[in-house]
Amino acid sequence: MQQGFAGRRVLVTGGGHGIGRGIARAFAALGAETLAVDINDAGLRETADGQERLAVAVLDVTDAMAVQSTTTAFGRADILVHSAGGVCGQAGKPVEDVTLPEWQAILSVNLTGAFLMAQAVTPAMKAAGYGRIVTISSGAGIGVSLTGIQAYAAAKAGEIGLTRQLAHELGPFGITVNSVAPGFVRSNPATERQWEAYGPEGQKRLVETIATRRLGRVEDIVNAVLFFAREQSGWISGQTLSVDGGK
Repeated sequence: MQQGFAGRRVLVTGGGHGIGRGIARAFAALGAETLAVDINDAGLRETADGQERLAVAVLDVTDAMAVQSTTTAFGRADILVHSAGGVCGQAGKPVEDVTLPEWQAILSVNLTGAFLMAQAVTPAMKAAGYGRIVTISSGAGIGVSLTGIQAYAAAKAGEIGLTRQLAHELGPFGITVNSVAPGFVRSNPATERQWEAYGPEGQKRLVETIATRRLGRVEDIVNAVLFFAREQSGWISGQTLSVDGGK
């Protein structure tokens, strides 16, 4: 059974902190030549610190030309993990108060970014007859978002739909496309702010809705991504795996 990823080339977006950082480091530790990208330059340097086989590059995944340039410079990617996303510093508010730029910002990084990254790596994957694409969506794309942010729920649902559609399009070329939908994971400044905003009682209620009675950890999400990326998962495509402790 294959355990490592020696000889594979992996591209991870959102690698500047949290889940993306954990994913990038895991692939590098398992032997893959890994590139982590993010708009957070300082965070990327922390991600790469002390890591072998892990390079970093600043990239705005909503910039089509920059995406193409960065992926071309990296060369063939056997595995793409799109972890970039989030709420762009926003908080939930009534739908009538949401501005168009606020709406578009979240859709751009979560959904359009996933599309642009998949579009950029697909030609080389088709030529190789092999590829693994994994998107990091969210429980917000399946049910109701705990953030209360309409654009985030819509973007994550769209990311799941894109995953399913690409799986059918790219399957004949040996490329699988799947999604991991995390539950609540305290992994970055945004999720820490959200956690603190719940207060002690809200935090207790949230944990009590989870079957395993604990929040998620970065390694929980990493393990699911590694599962989809392995050779043994080659007949699994178009799926969304909820990693949420049981709802």
